[in-house]
Amino acid sequence: MIDATHQISAVERRVGSRVLPAGQARVMTISQTYDAPVEDVWDACTNAERIPRWFLPISGELRLHGRYQFEGNAGGEVQRCDPPESFAATWEMGDQVSWIEVRLSPEPGGRTRFTLEHVAQVDDAIWDQFGPGAVGVGWDMGLVGLATYLHAGDGGDDDPAARGAEWAASAEGREFLVTASRLWGEASAAAGTDPAEAAAAAQRTTEAYTGASAG
Repeated sequence: MIDATHQISAVERRVGSRVLPAGQARVMTISQTYDAPVEDVWDACTNAERIPRWFLPISGELRLHGRYQFEGNAGGEVQRCDPPESFAATWEMGDQVSWIEVRLSPEPGGRTRFTLEHVAQVDDAIWDQFGPGAVGVGWDMGLVGLATYLHAGDGGDDDPAARGAEWAASAEGREFLVTASRLWGEASAAAGTDPAEAAAAAQRTTEAYTGASAG
């Protein structure tokens, strides 16, 4: 189903910061190039009939200022939409509010570079505990789903969430989660986080996603 080694190396992960009107914020960026044209990747990411084929069931209004809700996950409001190049939305889970932006850019050979930024305020308690892996590992899994879907097309998996959960529980899937957690820790350290703190946060992320330590 998934070439975990290839997928890990195909993804770029960065951590940075940004100043928002409310103050300093942390920025997690994840990016991958897909063998599909921009228009197809845009439709896969914004069409309510296609999103559940690679991510999660979604409800609401996928339009400017419309509200959306992923089943069992986050919801929010679409704040900007510039098809087929980018969109931005709030990312709300309980009382935690952060922001996402997706950008698509054409690459040679009819390919598309998908880039997602997830922005969280500095006082975000989840980020403080787990570092960028708090959201980064989840997005890593999302990019796995998108890669698998774009490769298979609409004739692919009818229940990607179930298949993804099954794969994540396998030995290969667990190793993918452990490696993704570690790489987000390394990206955090590269951005200036104390290396010991970044490694400890990555360990907590691993335990949260796998139910066991990385050791």
